[in-house]
Amino acid sequence: MSLKTRKIRSKTLKNVIFPGGILLTQWVSVMKTKGIFGIDDFKRASFEKKCDVVTTQSNYIVTRTLGNCKVYLYHSETYFIEVFYSPIYKKVLMINAFDDTESLLPYAEQVSLSALGVE
Repeated sequence: MSLKTRKIRSKTLKNVIFPGGILLTQWVSVMKTKGIFGIDDFKRASFEKKCDVVTTQSNYIVTRTLGNCKVYLYHSETYFIEVFYSPIYKKVLMINAFDDTESLLPYAEQVSLSALGVE
């Protein structure tokens, strides 16, 4: 790809809107922070920033049901993230991060802990 083509593409992409209304410029600024969010940083981050980390820096693993909530488990490089979603209210109620194996026990029947590198 020539330099001229890259410049044209970058000008075009700056106005791209991703699902959820996130502009490309917002997405790029989030991606620049990739990898610097440890668990302590994540726990102190705003709700919006936690959502950004979940969607751009984490990998989905599995979903479980807890009462009327769906709990989505994600893995970020050094810790796990649970997203508690209410289908009734159609919103995320809470985002929790952990790095201990005990918190993975509710997922043990659905996911092989050894496949996750946890025993």
